[in-house]
Amino acid sequence: MTTNPTSDSPSATSPRNAPSADLAGDEAATQTQAKPSSKRRIFRRIALYLIPAIVIVGGVSFYFSQGRYISTENAYIKADKVDISTQVSGPLLSVNVRENQDVKKGDILFRIDPAPFKVALERSEAELARARSAIATLRADYQRMEAERKLAQVNLAYARKVFDRQSRLAKTNVVSVTALDAARHDLNVARQQRDVVKQQEAGIVASLNGDPKTPTENIPSFQAARAARDQAALELSHTDVKAPFDGIASQVPQVGQFVATGTPVMSLISRRNVWVEANFKETDLTNVHALQPATITIDTYPGRTWKARVQSISPGTGAVYSVLPAQNATGNWVKVVQRIAVRIALLPETGAPPLRAGMSAVVTIDTGVRRTLGSLLSDLGLTSNKRADRS
Repeated sequence: MTTNPTSDSPSATSPRNAPSADLAGDEAATQTQAKPSSKRRIFRRIALYLIPAIVIVGGVSFYFSQGRYISTENAYIKADKVDISTQVSGPLLSVNVRENQDVKKGDILFRIDPAPFKVALERSEAELARARSAIATLRADYQRMEAERKLAQVNLAYARKVFDRQSRLAKTNVVSVTALDAARHDLNVARQQRDVVKQQEAGIVASLNGDPKTPTENIPSFQAARAARDQAALELSHTDVKAPFDGIASQVPQVGQFVATGTPVMSLISRRNVWVEANFKETDLTNVHALQPATITIDTYPGRTWKARVQSISPGTGAVYSVLPAQNATGNWVKVVQRIAVRIALLPETGAPPLRAGMSAVVTIDTGVRRTLGSLLSDLGLTSNKRADRS
């Protein structure tokens, strides 16, 4: 019995089936790789158009928004600051405030030793009393001189009668020449006495401001003494140095320290009159004017915003007010953008944290000016007509 070795043997069929199996595997792998490749091409096409569009839209939006708002970090809190000086000199007897203490208007900050000023006041009051007494004496002297003047006039009239009688008798040789000379002498003496009394009376009247009935308060000597008394009282009151406004005491002196007239002793910084001084570039102030709204952030209080308004703009740059102005008439001159101070007034706000002079701030001003397509084209160099429309 013979068998067919090729009828059921697996080795006989495997060479013919191997090529078709490999081809099917390659096609499946190719299809698997083709799907991710097509997705990447679609994503690349989307990114190729979308990203530039996003950049253009974002750039245009940023351009238009920058035309309305201007901002600077070169801004600081400012407040009224007064260097407290004295109007009299002397050692400090007491200091009634501490460093960084809140004070109210009228509170006594420190006191100068008042002893010498009290003595001066008492002396001036004595001089005033003396002036009043002297005026009373002048009035009494005037009354006495007035009586003496009347007496002198009576004596003069009597002496004149005697002289006239002696003159008539001398013509008839009834009296001697000696008697006539004596009568003439008595007349001259009476006349001189009358003149002396009148001069003394005139001097008293002049001392009484030209009129004996002038009130004491209107006589110059009394006014001078009263002014000296008032000056002494004023200097005594200046020994108590008071706060001119509500604020915070700083650089407080020590007891016993000698202070001189006009020399700063301490400082007082206001808490109520506070503003922001923002130094903007001159190129940013084209459309800035007073009363424009602004927002302020303080570095000390991150996340909090203050509402404010533009109060005023400085008439000059910082270089104009410097002690040594810049000399630009040189051969190596380089143009530098200048900065101009803008005063920003804070709007009233309840519950706001305290602001201290010197704090750093960021100021943003809403100019209300929007950039237009025309200004964009002008900036791109496509047109020379640059315009800005107000919102």
